[in-house]
Amino acid sequence: MKQTNNNTGFIVLITLVATIGGFLFGFDSGVINGTVDGLRVAFHSDSAGTGFNVASMLLGCAVGAFAAGRLADRFGRRNILMVAAVCFSVSAFGSGMAKDSLQFVLFRVLGGLAIGAASVLAPAYISEVAPAKFRGMLSAIQQVSILTGLVGSFLSNYLIAGHAGSAQNQFACGYEAWRWMFWVGLLPSVTFFFALLLIPESPRYLVASGKKGRAMKVLHKLMGDAAETKYEEIVRSLASDHHRPSFHDVLGRFGFRPIVWVGIGLAVFQQLSGINVVFYYGAVLWQSVGFTESHALLINVISGAVSIGASIVAMLVIDRLGRKPMLAIGSVGMAITLGVMAAVFSAAGTDGAGKLVLTGSSGPIALVAANLFVAFFNFSWGPVMWVLLGEMFPNQFRGSALAISGFAQWIANFGITMTFPMMLGGIGLGGAYFIYAGFAFVSLFFVLKGVHETKGIELEDMQG
Repeated sequence: MKQTNNNTGFIVLITLVATIGGFLFGFDSGVINGTVDGLRVAFHSDSAGTGFNVASMLLGCAVGAFAAGRLADRFGRRNILMVAAVCFSVSAFGSGMAKDSLQFVLFRVLGGLAIGAASVLAPAYISEVAPAKFRGMLSAIQQVSILTGLVGSFLSNYLIAGHAGSAQNQFACGYEAWRWMFWVGLLPSVTFFFALLLIPESPRYLVASGKKGRAMKVLHKLMGDAAETKYEEIVRSLASDHHRPSFHDVLGRFGFRPIVWVGIGLAVFQQLSGINVVFYYGAVLWQSVGFTESHALLINVISGAVSIGASIVAMLVIDRLGRKPMLAIGSVGMAITLGVMAAVFSAAGTDGAGKLVLTGSSGPIALVAANLFVAFFNFSWGPVMWVLLGEMFPNQFRGSALAISGFAQWIANFGITMTFPMMLGGIGLGGAYFIYAGFAFVSLFFVLKGVHETKGIELEDMQG
């Protein structure tokens, strides 16, 4: 398919705007880490209440991911992303202004709805405007943006807390530092909304909605003289179904079509690796190898930088190596590194207070293994899962299939986050990591048997 070179810059601009949603995804997920003590003091909450304040966002994420895919098929990808941008803004402002736990939870759930929507719609939108030859690279920018937002929140928290002395102290204008940590998110949220006004609606959505004039205008901007050919290809891909996309399109003999089950598997296995446990509960690891608690936020920034580096490498090679090989490499690497961590923590002793103690070389080994695990994840399952979900489904039911897969991803995230403390008390840190290593090993066979390569294939040729 022909494409004029002078449209490449426009496509990159569109991608960068869409991935601001990924930045906000990461920022809103990470900002809570620096505010926990401030929330506990401000709302006089016990450990259970504080835990729910932290985890409440995940419930909104699951609902947002499920609803956004279906709404995007009805109202358009860009329009729902604009709604998400508004939700991000209101959540950032309201979370900082909250006077009690109920208000805070409501605003955080609203932010969760936005994160869930952005998590599925940004990669879908990018895949629908990007040429097949470098669609993977552009879609993988989403993961880099998520991690940049995560690191941005850690760095912002670190600087604000450092200036104020602690999250509970006043920072500016008579408000505590933890409130300003949330308000920093207003800047990218408002930027996202106005930037979305500069980019077009997805041409695939416009064709499916019978808006040929608008679709042709967008396609001409994206690919110049090849617009008419691409329009006919999209029409042919929808020709077997003479109705607008609907949720019923994903249903099959075993509940869902096989390709949807593959999407669910990708989404769930990404979380079963335990990646969020490393991020959410990493303080146990870092302190056990000699770091003080005061360095926790700074160490998060460093780990995030490693993650960004691995994601950038993935972005550069994904259209050459392919999606399936990268997932397989990641599964093997994660299984090995998680196994090493499990073995080290299982053999670790405890001090008089029951605190985990790593002696000799076991501490550095665990630290290196943890960072290698993060690197393997962000080279493979981190970005590639989102790339595949954005491109692997046929035009007819991409939105609905994304809704189901995104919902599964966030439910798995919630489940792993909630069960880790229970496993920690029951089978210990070593046992928990052995379980995650086992899931990483099983994911290799899932990739080899269930995942089909999509490198270089036009979206109109995706089979359901």
